[in-house]
Amino acid sequence: MEGKKLDRNSIVGFVIIAGLLIWMMLNNINKEKESISKDKEVAKTEEVKKVEAEKIEQAITSHVATDSTQNVALQAALGPFAYSATLPSAKGGQTELKSELLTLVVENKGGSLSNVIVNNNARFTKDSKQLVELIKDNNSDFNLELYTKDNKKFNTRDLYFEPELTKEGENQVLSMRLKISVNEFLEYRYVLKPNDYMLDFSIRTQGLSKVVNAAETPALNWDLKTYSNEKSITYENQYTRVYYEQEDGKDKSLSNTSKDDSTEAKDVNYVAFKQHFFTSILISDKEFKSTSLKSANLVQNEAVDTVFTKQFKAKMDLAYTGGELNYDMKMFFGPADYKLLKSYDKGLDKIVPLGWGIFGWLNRFLFIPVFGVLSSFLPYGIAIIALTVLVRLLISPLTYKSYLSQAKMKAIRPEVNEINEKYKNDPMKKQQETMALYSKAGVNPMAGCIPALLQIPIFYSLFQFFPSAFDLRQKSFLWADDLSSYDQVLKLPFKIPFYGDHVSLFPILASIAIFVYMKMTTGDQQMAAPAQEGMPDMSKIMKVMIYISPLMMLFFFNNYASGLSLYYFVSNSITIGIMYVIKNHIVKEDKIKAIIEDNKTKDRPKGRFQRKMQEMMQQAQEQQRLQEENKKKNK
Repeated sequence: MEGKKLDRNSIVGFVIIAGLLIWMMLNNINKEKESISKDKEVAKTEEVKKVEAEKIEQAITSHVATDSTQNVALQAALGPFAYSATLPSAKGGQTELKSELLTLVVENKGGSLSNVIVNNNARFTKDSKQLVELIKDNNSDFNLELYTKDNKKFNTRDLYFEPELTKEGENQVLSMRLKISVNEFLEYRYVLKPNDYMLDFSIRTQGLSKVVNAAETPALNWDLKTYSNEKSITYENQYTRVYYEQEDGKDKSLSNTSKDDSTEAKDVNYVAFKQHFFTSILISDKEFKSTSLKSANLVQNEAVDTVFTKQFKAKMDLAYTGGELNYDMKMFFGPADYKLLKSYDKGLDKIVPLGWGIFGWLNRFLFIPVFGVLSSFLPYGIAIIALTVLVRLLISPLTYKSYLSQAKMKAIRPEVNEINEKYKNDPMKKQQETMALYSKAGVNPMAGCIPALLQIPIFYSLFQFFPSAFDLRQKSFLWADDLSSYDQVLKLPFKIPFYGDHVSLFPILASIAIFVYMKMTTGDQQMAAPAQEGMPDMSKIMKVMIYISPLMMLFFFNNYASGLSLYYFVSNSITIGIMYVIKNHIVKEDKIKAIIEDNKTKDRPKGRFQRKMQEMMQQAQEQQRLQEENKKKNK
């Protein structure tokens, strides 16, 4: 019965766990309250905006006089901008600009983009009727807040601009002017160039200084609800986030996983609303001194068809110069393609998540160039296989060294067992004799770990590379119709938690390959690794891992890019082949034993690891001796 009693530590543990659960529950309740409060606040703000816009629209609609001063309602509603309501453009309308790559529609009301289409291209879609529309149906709000001298705020989204479309060489130039008189105005200027996803955009004013309050900071607001353009909502949403770059050249981003995230930033050069494979970017030659950024996840249920993925908001403070605005900017609407973004030399390529440190370095300077060359003359699926073969050949020396180390450890295992049995009551002596055996036989127990560790950067880099490779979008291979998304071969009538409502074949093949590889190598590792007193039984752990690892692969990659699963399947299949050749034709057991016996006859210098271990054991032995002497004295 004594063994069943709860000790003090158990009671304390239960109390802590209960406290954590209560805290988490209360925290969730508070978050829900905050979320409801935020939603109410947003709804209230939107209602105020709607009422103000309706008042202005009603005043413009009811206007009949040619002289705005004769219409009291118009003057009261629009103040200095009443003149703009007397122009033909106040009746509404839009202007279209079109190039090989982009179609843009600019509305008279607000002077901003109401439709942005990335024109059909074999790179983007196999279905000519399927459009990639980044802006449509009021999912974007581009608004400039201005304060007049009587401290009244006006939003350009509610006002009408006068359009003028001209040509400058091959460029299409659209001037949108919000006028307060014939020669005094606020201008948005769009310049669409041929064969370019980047357009010039500028904001400038002329004569506005006499009506605006220069003491009040004008704010440029840009909101965007991102449309879902990809097959997997889960996967797409994971790579949809806000990026921004500050004056020091450091790029940062908001969270892509939390429901809501926001930040305040200084000296911002650009703001990018990035989706998985497309992006909308606003770049300024003159940095925004203060910028407020927000991101909200709009996906409520990933199992249901979703129109929008995230809601992005950016509020950028502008600055008057002599009472006037003068900002030269650029807008980018197009693919989030690393090579394309890098070609603009503005640091935009940093929004493509290729990994940090050495992982990003490997992608930028090795895998992207090599894959680019391979895919230039091979189909994309074959290019992935070719890249996999090259990577496995590159790291095959590491695979060889790792297996050689395991083979050596396996060969001396009987001698290690003898030492363990002989000195089972003297752990210190057992360690010393074991290390002496390793040194004499020329075996380094760490040699098998180092090659495996060196492969981690390559593994993680490619894990980042494939989901970011724009060229894989809607490229088919075998049964996979899109290498950038999952390769569904069976649709399930139900959803399995953490797995999904479909069956992907490449993850199954990759899981089988991992199972076979681990089955091949685990037995040797168990034989090679001597059991250590006080340590967990590694043989049991490895037996469990043989089944857990493939299962994790199966669940984790079922919704991921089939190109990534294809890589892991081919990679593990090649590794199985390499291991078979090494094991049966290169590293033979009798040769290993002969090498070890030959090493024992030689005076071998100790390696750094062995010297360090020996020093540590000597220090531990000396401490043990001193402790025993102290015990004798105390007696």
